[in-house]
Amino acid sequence: MAALTTDGANVMDGTKMKNGELNTSRTESPAASKVVGKKKYRSRSASASSQDSYSSGSYTESSSDEDDVSPRENLQKNSSGSSDFCIKRISQHAYGRREIEIAEQEMPGIMALRHKAKDDKPLKGARIVGCTHINAQTAVLVETLVTLGAQVRWAACNIYSTQNEVAAALAESGIPVFAWRGESEEDFWWCIDKTISAESWQPNMILDDGGDATHVMVKKYPAIFKLLKGVVEESVTGVHRLYQLSQSSKLCVPAMNVNDSVIKTKYDNLYSCRESIIDSLKRTTDIMFGGKQVVVCGYGQVGKGCCQSLKNMGCVVYVTEIDPICALQAAMDGFQIIKLEKVIRQVDIVITATGNKNVVTRDHMDKMKNGCIVCNMGHSNTEIDVISLKTQDLTWEKVRSQVDHIIWPGGKRMVLLAEGRRVNLSCSSVPSFVVSITAATQALALIELFNAPSGRYKADVYLMPKLMDEFVASLHLTAFEANLTELSEEQAKYMGLSKTGPFKPNYYRY
Repeated sequence: MAALTTDGANVMDGTKMKNGELNTSRTESPAASKVVGKKKYRSRSASASSQDSYSSGSYTESSSDEDDVSPRENLQKNSSGSSDFCIKRISQHAYGRREIEIAEQEMPGIMALRHKAKDDKPLKGARIVGCTHINAQTAVLVETLVTLGAQVRWAACNIYSTQNEVAAALAESGIPVFAWRGESEEDFWWCIDKTISAESWQPNMILDDGGDATHVMVKKYPAIFKLLKGVVEESVTGVHRLYQLSQSSKLCVPAMNVNDSVIKTKYDNLYSCRESIIDSLKRTTDIMFGGKQVVVCGYGQVGKGCCQSLKNMGCVVYVTEIDPICALQAAMDGFQIIKLEKVIRQVDIVITATGNKNVVTRDHMDKMKNGCIVCNMGHSNTEIDVISLKTQDLTWEKVRSQVDHIIWPGGKRMVLLAEGRRVNLSCSSVPSFVVSITAATQALALIELFNAPSGRYKADVYLMPKLMDEFVASLHLTAFEANLTELSEEQAKYMGLSKTGPFKPNYYRY
């Protein structure tokens, strides 16, 4: 969420918020089954298997079933008798537990950290509000934080990415979790509020993905926010908003920018997206990639990963960029740098990966050819102007879960995935191994901020210490049976390094 001034002004775009209203672009596109204004929407029947096929790595029906009863109206209890959670169905906890166990096998780093620190309990006394995607991999992180001594309350940062059975497994284990797939906008904010406001609970840390929990805390609970030991943020959007808070002197606690740590940027943003973009498009559209023309908007780490895999699949890939350095990288990698307007009529797939807003506008979509697939790999759902498609002249046709046809009066169809939200987390899954790297980084950032002596960190945004990056990498090398070469005393002295690291200066670009 963007930072807010005391009178409700949005620092990012200058918009005002109505009395006490928590409004945001993240949930401005309601669930697909709703009618917005006079938008025409018809639904095509789909088999149960097609409904389940995308399911964000979920292999039960729970991630795609649509119940008429809201979880907020359905009081449930786990086997211990606790009802301090709000999820779809607690009865599916066994399925979720199996998925978590599978994820643990492919997450060596966070599991190693759990094993190394479980006796020391470095997070004992930490009360963490979490707002992230809720899937099997995130559950491994959540349970690691609890093992290390923390108390947690958790909500989802995306209305479509929650695996319902995993949320059930967390609730069954006694973790207060408030999330289900297909939340409404009101549900979204209600769930985050439940993680902050509870009886006998006062959080002292935030683990955020996109800045929404931080936003609610700043806007609605400023007194609690001032007492926090720190905020850990893992997304481009959330980090941008933290810097806005800092620049406007509204950030009164230290914050750790995990997104720009070397280990997260290089592995989660690049390698994860390189694999998950293909999986997402295959699951939702069954498309053949060879010979297709694709434009990727943005050549940061996410864009690089997308372009690499699409090129390897035989696509003709174009890149749009505003940054001359990134543009030069794309050119040296063999991609043509072009303005979106020049190729919009001919491309088969449009992918956004910028973190910005209105990258693909209604004018662009009006000019697209019939059958063009449009999706987003950036964090925020603002990159594609979905709101401009909710007009009387266009018809929305639901093909399957997370796949909509937008039909123009002349019969042209555009395929929109996940209503412009992150397609890999809404429509497929991400590699557990890569998530292990991010999860270990997040856990170490929380440990660092929670245990830091007074005065080490001021009310500002900090990058992860280089030594922590190297430690996270070392936790994962064992999975490859890798053996690092050790510096001799003479070599270390010659390079001016410690034999145990860090091995690169902060200004080094990997």
